[in-house]
Amino acid sequence: MAVPTGTLHLAAAIDGDGQYQAPYYVELARLAEDGVLDFITLDDSFGPPGPGRGRLDALAVLARVAPATGRIGLVPTVTTTHTEPFHLSSSVATLDWVSRGRAGWRIEVSTTEAEARLVGRRPAAPTGELWAEAGEVADVVARLWDSWEDDAEIRDTATGRFIDRDKLHYVDFEGAHFTVRGPAIVPRPPQGHPVVAVAATDPVTWPTVARHADVAYIRATSPEEAGRIRDELRRRALAYGREPGALTVLAAVSVDLADGEGAPGNSPATGGAPQDPLTDTPGGPPLYRGGPVELAELITGWHTADAVDGFHITPVAPRHDLERFVNGTVALLQHRGLFRTFYPGATLRDHLGLSRPANRYALEREAVR
Repeated sequence: MAVPTGTLHLAAAIDGDGQYQAPYYVELARLAEDGVLDFITLDDSFGPPGPGRGRLDALAVLARVAPATGRIGLVPTVTTTHTEPFHLSSSVATLDWVSRGRAGWRIEVSTTEAEARLVGRRPAAPTGELWAEAGEVADVVARLWDSWEDDAEIRDTATGRFIDRDKLHYVDFEGAHFTVRGPAIVPRPPQGHPVVAVAATDPVTWPTVARHADVAYIRATSPEEAGRIRDELRRRALAYGREPGALTVLAAVSVDLADGEGAPGNSPATGGAPQDPLTDTPGGPPLYRGGPVELAELITGWHTADAVDGFHITPVAPRHDLERFVNGTVALLQHRGLFRTFYPGATLRDHLGLSRPANRYALEREAVR
């Protein structure tokens, strides 16, 4: 068997239809942290909920989860359509502060007329236009995070000076969709820039992924297909002048572990002939249905083939499937030495092997000296 070429990354969704109590999300977050997963995600949208199914604000929920956890990354979905970039930057920066550097955010857009009517600000726009706007949001949000230099707060009680005004900067952003002056009202986040994720399951998202994302979830049913998509995304990222390792690409998979332990002999990693280990599901990630052992074999096979950097799993039955994933699949991967048994650092960027971005305005100020 070939030796995997990079670190394996694993993340999981903790969504729960009709769940309104904090202990539910805290329990799942702690379970994922017991498995040393890189991060958890919580979905959100402006779409109307189904019958009997309300939806909590993902950012607010994960801000509640933050003090109940210690290491795992926290990545809520944040919709850029109908949302002011200035407020968005403040909310995500606040999550990074309260979690001590474990925040990210998944960019999403609002595409339907029903969603537009709920918010009431403007009609729905073409998807391509919405993702171009999302790219502008990601750009201006990063600028707002940089508008405070890391040592802008001086807190000098003797002189009554709280901030060194020379280290606060106007962003003066003018785009096709909005204008933002800044500076931010929240100091620069602990990570510099909280991690940006995009579900890159539709090519319309790829320009935004290539330019702004740290993490991308892709939709593929084979390692060969996944490898082609990852290569294309990284080629596009390089065209924007980004470093080769700046983009972490995860295969998105829905997981149903209710079908027993599975048979490790029938797996890509051991040379067997699996019966469709991933089922294509239009409009969503591929579905895996089987046992934790067989899922570990599938992950091992894709990792050995260097097809993706890891997996983002969405449990079909959150409590049951996440527990079996952590205690079964992840434990087996750890036993094989393919997945870590402890966190490499304190921040989500540490978990993903991403460096802390330099402050663009501090660099510009130093360059003119």
